[in-house]
Amino acid sequence: MMTTLRALVIAFSMYSQIPMPQFTWQDKEMKYAFCFFPWVGAAIGGITMFWWWFCGKFSVGNVAFAMIGTAIPLAVTGGFHVDGFMDTMDAFHSYQPREKKLEILKDSHIGAFAVLSLLTAVLLGLGFLSVISEPEAILAFAFSFFLSRCLSGLSVVLWKSAHDGMLQTSALTADKKCVAVVLAVQLLIGSVALF
Repeated sequence: MMTTLRALVIAFSMYSQIPMPQFTWQDKEMKYAFCFFPWVGAAIGGITMFWWWFCGKFSVGNVAFAMIGTAIPLAVTGGFHVDGFMDTMDAFHSYQPREKKLEILKDSHIGAFAVLSLLTAVLLGLGFLSVISEPEAILAFAFSFFLSRCLSGLSVVLWKSAHDGMLQTSALTADKKCVAVVLAVQLLIGSVALF
C-alpha cells in the first residue's frame, strides 16, 4: 500500500506542479509511477470542471472562461509537455532525414515551427472553449485529459523511445507489463464512464 501511495506522489511530482510530500524515490516505487500518470489529467479535468462551475455560478464571461480554461493544463503541469510538443513540431516540420530529426529533438533552442504550432494549439483551445457550454461537452473535455494520458502512457511503455531523455528514463524504469495493464484498464473504465 505504501509503495502505491509513493508511486502516486512520484507521478504527481514528476508530471505536475501540485505540491507533494518529499522523500527519496526508490526503484520499487518508480516502477509503478507511470500507472498514475492519467491522474494528473484527472486533476486537470477536475480543476477545469470547477472553473466551469465557478464561471456559471458567478457569471464570469465566456472570454475569461476560455482563456483561463486554456491556461489550466499549463498551470497544473508547468508546461512540461509543451516543451516536448514544441521540439516535436520543429523536428516534424523540418522534413529532414530521421537522424537530423533526432538531433532537432535534442536541441534546446526553439524554431519557428515550434512557435507557430504552439500558437495554433493555443488558438484552437481558446476557440474550442469559447463555444462549448453544455455540461456533457465540458465533461467530455475534462475527461480528455485523463484518457489522453492513458493513451500516452501506453505508447511510452509499448513503443520504443525515439531518443534518450526523461521519457525514455520513465519507460526504462517502469514495470512495463503492469503499467500497460493498469493503463489499459483505466482507459477502458474511463471510456465506459464517459459514454
